[in-house]
Amino acid sequence: MPKVTKKTLNCRGRLVDLALPAVMGILNITPDSFFADSRVSLDNTVSTAERMLQDGATFLDIGGYSTRPGAAEVGPSEEADRVLPIIDAILSAFPTALISVDTFRASVARQAVALGAALVNDIGGGTLDPTMFSTVAELGVPYILMHTRGTPQTMQSLATYNNVTTDVIDELAIRLTELRSLGHKDVVLDPGFGFAKTPNQNFELLHHLDDFKLFDEPILVGISRKTTIWKILKIKPEEALNGTTVLNTVALLKGASILRVHDVREAAEAVKLSQQLTFF
Repeated sequence: MPKVTKKTLNCRGRLVDLALPAVMGILNITPDSFFADSRVSLDNTVSTAERMLQDGATFLDIGGYSTRPGAAEVGPSEEADRVLPIIDAILSAFPTALISVDTFRASVARQAVALGAALVNDIGGGTLDPTMFSTVAELGVPYILMHTRGTPQTMQSLATYNNVTTDVIDELAIRLTELRSLGHKDVVLDPGFGFAKTPNQNFELLHHLDDFKLFDEPILVGISRKTTIWKILKIKPEEALNGTTVLNTVALLKGASILRVHDVREAAEAVKLSQQLTFF
């Protein structure tokens, strides 16, 4: 089993050591996210967060903009109106919870961090808001830098690569260098499964996931219940838990540091079992 980069993230003064892979639970404040069970509202957000934390989530990822292929545009004010009350409600109930705000907009990230969010998860990797890098550098919070191309509305038309693994590594390296030049320290890299990638390209990326260790940064894998699973198996997203666990286990064996998932307990169990291999 590959060694995971020993990297601590400073999350609101709490050092999280990702030598032990962590689980990030997904809470979508949207009406149209592809997996309906991940959608929450103010009515059920605290109970959902409590269950995820009890099931083993280290982070809770709060998003108010659906990034499924072809998703409708949501303005920054509406996005903020969706996520900020949820962040406030969770932190009021669980003050030590580590909240990640899933946004590509610097203005939303800034407001979320002011409320107590501990990380920024940017599916645009700084490409969708030119002020994102300077904002997170100023805020000093851990930043998840994801690879994508285009926007959620156009990304599936941009999945042409010479070699998907080397091209994604090269494009992430450019963005990481730019971010580092601003003095930002805590960075997590996300290859962007499903974003401007076909199912076959996603499997190729997963097969070569350990190549990303050359960055010496933690790697996040977000493949939970995605098209890559359910189209191959000819099932629905609601039936894709077993496939998700299979691919999450592969990701762990190849060095993933964070699993971003809809189903926390199953992912935490995969982490616990895969860690037993380190004793041999």
